[in-house]
Amino acid sequence: VQLQASGGGLVQAGGSLRLSCAASGLTFSRYDMGWFRQAPGKEREAVAATTWTWSWSGLNTYYADPVKGRFTISRDSAKNTVYLQMNIVKPEDTAVYYCAAVLVRPSTARSWADQHRYDYWGQGTQVTVSS
Repeated sequence: VQLQASGGGLVQAGGSLRLSCAASGLTFSRYDMGWFRQAPGKEREAVAATTWTWSWSGLNTYYADPVKGRFTISRDSAKNTVYLQMNIVKPEDTAVYYCAAVLVRPSTARSWADQHRYDYWGQGTQVTVSS
């Protein structure tokens, strides 16, 4: 299994950036996908996730409070890729961003922000926001 994150870089405050995470070696449609980030000197934290409904009929999206209204997570099943559109970025968004995948297991609690649940992780992509 590989999760290849890309799209990071240097951006000015107020600008936009789109991160991508291409998944291979897994059945993409059976996995919930999440984005996490780790800033220097801080613990890794959840940013956003897209999860299947239990009926597999649709997707839920979740966001951490600091990014609500600014970031959007989406996924393209045809490309096995999950995206994180980052708008109105702030210096405090500076971090290494990681994508992660967790197999949907029936009758299992699915806390989207619990990073310990995730089965696979990408290598991370650096996002730096200048003020």
